Amino acid sequence: MNVRLYAELAVAIALAAVLDLISKSLPLPRLPYGGSISLRALPILIIAFRHGAKAGVMAGGGYGVVDFLIHPVFVHPIQLLLDYPIALGALGCAGWVRGQRALLSRGQIVLGILLGCGLRLAAHFTSGVVFFGQFAPAGQPLWMYSLLYNGSYMVPETIILIVLVQLILRRM
Repeated sequence: MNVRLYAELAVAIALAAVLDLISKSLPLPRLPYGGSISLRALPILIIAFRHGAKAGVMAGGGYGVVDFLIHPVFVHPIQLLLDYPIALGALGCAGWVRGQRALLSRGQIVLGILLGCGLRLAAHFTSGVVFFGQFAPAGQPLWMYSLLYNGSYMVPETIILIVLVQLILRRM
């Protein structure tokens, strides 16, 4: 790793924090136990596509720590890891589709975003089933509650990211 890459990772983490704070001030739906549509994943995905999965996971994991410091929700140490550095670090796995190529096709970008956001959803889903199941309505299976809850903000965010990341990468 070089100093330039570390600087880019730091800027991406800071930009993710700023984008999250901006989206909290917009009239977007926010769920009662955490989770909302945000553009915070945008700089993490850009890092992953520019520099690969390792750098993307580092940026996402680093931002996960910053996000916990800004908006802490803590019920258990494993939940903290799942909802912050693991979930946001998983976004960086989008860089796996990059391989050795500098230019990515639209299909690779979409696949990478689906992979990163899917892994993030899996981390939040697991946390929801294990640590937030008491909030499920009576009679609803825990897995369904967690999937619907987390999917309600992750699906729209993923669609928005697919559009924006393609626009940004085409300009770079």
